[in-house]
Order: sequence, then structure tokens, then C-alpha cells
Amino acid sequence: MNIQTLQTNNQKRMTSQQIADLVKKRHDNVKRTIELVVKAGVIVQPQIEDEYSQDTMGRPRTMQVYVFAGDQGERDSLVVVAQLSPEFTGALIDRWRELETQASAPVIPQSFAEALQLAANQALQIEQNAPKVLHYDNVVERKGLLNATQVAQKLRLSAVAMNKILDELGVYNKAVKRSRVFQQWFIDKGLGEVKQTDQGYSQAMFTKRGEAWIIERLISEGVA
Repeated sequence: MNIQTLQTNNQKRMTSQQIADLVKKRHDNVKRTIELVVKAGVIVQPQIEDEYSQDTMGRPRTMQVYVFAGDQGERDSLVVVAQLSPEFTGALIDRWRELETQASAPVIPQSFAEALQLAANQALQIEQNAPKVLHYDNVVERKGLLNATQVAQKLRLSAVAMNKILDELGVYNKAVKRSRVFQQWFIDKGLGEVKQTDQGYSQAMFTKRGEAWIIERLISEGVA
């Protein structure tokens, strides 16, 4: 059995019922909000699945739920929660981070053959990553951060259009002319970080919390 295949199939996902539990809303209200934003073309139609559980009497019941999966599901669920309860956006981000950690957790070998396969995969990965070691010694690690283009794509905007809006919202320091640098309040709130590119230039990078803040703010402004 190939260990890499096991890890790839372990995708992070969240259902509309889990979102309802998180934001303390009725599931039917959450589903109605999802259907409205889908109809408006703001998010992609999520997959529908049957979820099995028991009622208060212990009798089996079947309930249809919407399933948000992967990066697209994460983005769309943030839009939904921003419509339902903006104050719970941070809690949703934290939950997605937990799911991401679980999805990326290594699979424990269940047999000697699987252990050998895992060791072989790890040895190959180390060999392939060897040329990258010097790069990460010289350039600050940017894992989990997003540039303006990546955030703008999720809002169906260009980076230029989004940055213009963020300029108006006071996100960037206008005193810096050669590159975009965040205002200190944006950094202090954990919404963005300034990193260094391979060429030694400063680059404004958004955290997942910063991405959620932008989505929520632009929705409230009627832009997204």
C-alpha cells in the first residue's frame, strides 16, 4: 500500500451542520444562506451528502448536508459565515486550521511493508528537497501566507483592483512608495506579514485571518 496515496486522500472538509454548530445557528437557516449566496454567484455550489445520526429517542435519521472541501470549500465557508455571523469568522478559521493539521498528519504504518514504503518515500523526498535547503536558509519561510493575487482570485478580482480598495481602507502604508507595506495595525492584528522575496525585496503577505478579514470587509462594502 502506497503511503503517499493515503495522505493525498485525507482531504480537509466541513459540513453545513458543523458550521451551524460552530456559529450556533439552526441548520436550516445555514442551508438557506448557502443556497442564497450560491444563487447570487458568490460561491460555488457545494456537494450534497446524506449524513446519518440518531434523534433524541435513539432512532436513526438521515439528513442532507452541504459539504465544503479543500481550499475552495474553506473560502466559500468564510463567505457564508460572514453573512450569518461575522463575529464567528475567526472561530471558523481556527477550525479550518485544525482540519488542515489533521489532513496533513502522517499516516502510521500498519505493517512492515507499509513501514518500508514510508521510509522509501521519505528518503526520496529528502533527496528531491536537497537543492531547496539553501533557499530556505536565505529566504524567510512563507508557508501558510498568501500574496495579493491569491487572495484576489478567491474574490474574483484582480490584484490591482483589490489593492486599490485596500489602499482606500488604510491597509497599506502610503508613505512607502517603492513597494506595498502594511500599516502597523494590520500586522498587529495578525492579518498580514512583510516577508522577503528571493531578490531581497519586501513583499506584503496575508495570513489566513487577513484573507478572512478582506473577504468579510469587501462583502460588507458590496464589492465581493
